Amino acid sequence: MHAKKISLLETSIVLAVIILSISLSVIVLKVTPSIAILFSISLTMLYAWMRRFPLALLNKGIISGIQPGIVPIFIFILVGSLIAVWIKAGIIPTLMVVGFKIISIKFFVPSIFVVCAVVGSAVGSAFTVMSTIGIAFFGIGTTLGLDPALVVGSIVSGAIFGDKMSPLSESTNLTAAVVEADLFKHIKNLMWSTVPAFICSLILFCILGWNNHSASLKQIRNVVSVLEENFSISFWAVIPILFMFICAWKKIPAVFTILLNICISVGMIFIQNPHTSFKSLGTIIESGFVSHTGNKQLDLLLSRGGIESMMPTVALIILTLSLGGLLMETGLIETAMNAIAHKLVSTSSLISATLLASIGTNIFVGEQFLSVILPGNAFKSVYKKKQLDPVVLGRALEDGGTVINYLIPWGVAGSFVAGTFGVPTLTYLPFVFFSLFSPLFSFLSALTGIGIKYTKK
Repeated sequence: MHAKKISLLETSIVLAVIILSISLSVIVLKVTPSIAILFSISLTMLYAWMRRFPLALLNKGIISGIQPGIVPIFIFILVGSLIAVWIKAGIIPTLMVVGFKIISIKFFVPSIFVVCAVVGSAVGSAFTVMSTIGIAFFGIGTTLGLDPALVVGSIVSGAIFGDKMSPLSESTNLTAAVVEADLFKHIKNLMWSTVPAFICSLILFCILGWNNHSASLKQIRNVVSVLEENFSISFWAVIPILFMFICAWKKIPAVFTILLNICISVGMIFIQNPHTSFKSLGTIIESGFVSHTGNKQLDLLLSRGGIESMMPTVALIILTLSLGGLLMETGLIETAMNAIAHKLVSTSSLISATLLASIGTNIFVGEQFLSVILPGNAFKSVYKKKQLDPVVLGRALEDGGTVINYLIPWGVAGSFVAGTFGVPTLTYLPFVFFSLFSPLFSFLSALTGIGIKYTKK
């Protein structure tokens, strides 16, 4: 427990100072999000010291804050290794070659949005989609001369849609559990905001992707030729991809799915080249794959992956979760949410406040699951009093929590995307249309009453 009750005014001032310091540091001073968050941690600790919070309590806050991020951190480390071995084994190059041959250039951007959405729905993990076929699509888009931010925006938008609508998704299952709703009823109710957001995103991707490429057919043929000369392009590359779908169907956790996929890919590398040394393979897994095709654009694109590539992301996540833990342990987050939850009258204001609370949690805590859990627990009783169906709360939490984390530079998902594709969060943010439209349509649903369900009296 914190030392004494904190007023809403004091809470508002402290949170405003923190978000202002982060915004100014990242946007104006152009420092990295890690430095901005570290500075905010210092400000929070200074405030806690002035309010005479016990040091043991602050230490506990850091530990409890980091704890939810342990599994995502381990997944990020594995993803770094997976990207490196998938390139070395020729899996990502094979996907690129196939993509160049079957996907229309004019419809490339909307095509990858739809494909990532379909694969994401089957796999149930946006991170898996982005770090596998997403890397291949990013390579194709870059080669075509498309704006990298637009390509990342379409990949991320599709991956988030799939993650959100999949019964295998951890975030979707978590939300249904938090609000105490049936999983499939929750997914069905998500469609009131998800389907319009998908359609609007698809239209914008069609418009922005039309004739936006600068590569000629000759350049594309040259790239395909270089890939075929330097990598093992074969039908066998489909094995790890199929294995990924089988693991998703069997509901095997992401950690074990990725780890087993790495093992299969390593096996393929030894089959392709039995003389591969364990030392060189270990270097690839640790430091990433380095491409030497002679094509500067391809070498820049395919020299990536490895455990080391994920370390800046891991550091940012640890710092962000530490800040979130401090804010929760000092009672600042709880005070803000409780004050909001018990002063709402209309259904539209309640849903709007839920959206804002989830977005705010993403900004201050930076963790996708906590942006669902904290507002969900704070608002659940209010929704019950108003006799609103639990799926109404679930949709607001998803639209303001799950999908927004990808837009926060210091958030777990946002830092993962930036680290995977090498495109800063604020650069690709304007093109993640699905995440931008979802809360908008959720708000319109609350305003009009369309899709709002009530429980029987």
